[in-house]
Amino acid sequence: MIKSMTGFGKGEAVADDKKIRVELRSLNSKQLDLSIKLPGKYRAAEAEMRSIVTRELQRGKVDCFVSFETTTAETPAHINAEAFKAYADELRRVCEANNVGTDSLLSAVLRMPDVITSEEREVSEAEIAAIIEATKAACAELNSFRVQEGAILIADLLGRIDLIEQYRHEVEQYESARVETIKNRIRENIEKLQLEVDNNRLEQEMIFYIEKLDITEEKVRLDNHCNYFREVARDEEAPGRKLGFIAQELGREINTMGSKSNEANMQRLVVKMKDELEKIKEQVLNIL
Repeated sequence: MIKSMTGFGKGEAVADDKKIRVELRSLNSKQLDLSIKLPGKYRAAEAEMRSIVTRELQRGKVDCFVSFETTTAETPAHINAEAFKAYADELRRVCEANNVGTDSLLSAVLRMPDVITSEEREVSEAEIAAIIEATKAACAELNSFRVQEGAILIADLLGRIDLIEQYRHEVEQYESARVETIKNRIRENIEKLQLEVDNNRLEQEMIFYIEKLDITEEKVRLDNHCNYFREVARDEEAPGRKLGFIAQELGREINTMGSKSNEANMQRLVVKMKDELEKIKEQVLNIL
C-alpha cells in the first residue's frame, strides 16, 4: 500500500492523575530524521519511543512532541516540620528576650534554610506505559493519514505515466514523414551545390545517417520502464526510492528521443513528455 511521507498523528493516554499527549508531524526525507521533544522527567521513555517510530514510520523528517496535563491540583513544595519548630522556638525566645514583637515570626521562619523543600515525585511505570501507548496511537493515526495521501499521489503519478505513453505513441505518426523529409533535404542541398554524386553511394550514406536517428530501441525501453513503474507501484509497499530510479531511466530514453527526433512535431511531443516526467520526479520525493 502506497504511503506519502507527509502526515500528522496524535495519540492520548491517561495514567494516574495525568493526561499524556503525543503529536507526530512528518515531511519527506531520504532517511528517518527523528526529533523528540518531551519533558525531562520522561526521558526514560525516549529509547522505546524512538524504536516504535522507527519501526512504524521508516522514513521522513519526523517531529515528535510530548505534553501532559495534570487532572488534580498538586504542589512539589514540602514544609520540614522539625526545622520549622526549631527555628520558630529559637526566634520566639530571642524576640521575648529582647522585647521584640513576634508578628512577623511566621514569614521569618519560612525564609529560613531547609524549612521549605521541593521534591519531585518519581515518574511511575504507568506514566511511561501511557507515553508508549500514546506514541503507538499517534503512529497509527499518522500512517492512516499517509495512506490517504499516498493514494492521491500514486493516482496522479500513474496518470502522468499514461500521458507519457500516449505522447510516445503519437510520435510514431511523424517518423516515416521525417525520413522522407531528411532524404529530400539532402538531395535538394546536393542539387543546389551542383555536385555529381554516385547515387548508390548516396543511398548508402543516407541509410547510415537515418539509422542513427532511429528511435525504435528508445521507444521499446520507454514502454518497458512505464510498465515497470506501474508494477512497482502496484506490488511494493515502500516503492519511493525505486520509483525515483525508474523515473531517471525514463528521463534517459526521453532525452535520447529528443536528440534524435530532428522534427518539430516530434520535439514538441518530447517536451510534453519531459514536462510530465519532471512532475513525476517532484511527486516521487513524497512517496515512502
